[in-house]
Amino acid sequence: MIRVAAVADLHLAEDSAAAWRDALAPVSSEADALLLGGDLTRTGTVEEAKAVAFALESVEIPVLAVLGNHDHHAGRVAELSSVLAGAGVRVLEGTSAVLEVGEARIGVAGSKGFGGGFENACGSEFGEAEMKAFIGHTRTLAERLGRVLAALRSDVRIALLHYAPIPGTLRGERREIYPFLGSHLLARAVDGAGADLVLHGHAHAGSEKGATPGGVPVRNVAQPVIRSAYRVFCFGRPAGSPDRA
Repeated sequence: MIRVAAVADLHLAEDSAAAWRDALAPVSSEADALLLGGDLTRTGTVEEAKAVAFALESVEIPVLAVLGNHDHHAGRVAELSSVLAGAGVRVLEGTSAVLEVGEARIGVAGSKGFGGGFENACGSEFGEAEMKAFIGHTRTLAERLGRVLAALRSDVRIALLHYAPIPGTLRGERREIYPFLGSHLLARAVDGAGADLVLHGHAHAGSEKGATPGGVPVRNVAQPVIRSAYRVFCFGRPAGSPDRA
């Protein structure tokens, strides 16, 4: 059995680091890896990244993460990522990692993703340069995610995102803001490459469960949605649909 714990939208700072340290303390005995789906910090400062590092000090299993919009806010992504790397956190952006769990391999392809909307209600790369840049950024990240995911050679393949790939896990959010919460281009990339599970955050008022048009399970693990420190997903051998632990 392969066990993967996941959570997003911790929004950590110095005043919440100790509470998160306590909340994450049991994860090493309950899972084989911890995946963080972005918005680890409140405003992306180095001080907040150090708070994240403190909260993760007791975690003894591998930790993989993507960054979210809050982590980008201060414009110090390189420094933030360096602090996290020093704490043993591998930050993914258009990259992947493969973890060995006994005789099995967990492959994780990571991307922040971006917005743009969903089928029949999405933006396009047309008109003003600003609009082209907005949708073009999403397309670039989605295509890179698809390539990295397709290249994974592992028993379980997971796409780790911040922004949502489907509208199904946004239910509960106002429809007017769907274009700022995710993009169908991410789901298209996942379905083209294949995966066993997609994890994302960002949608605090969304829904927990959904699936891509191609049938890949999608789980919104934003902490306000799951209402716990993390959710554990279990995979048998050979890989199949995840069961929530």
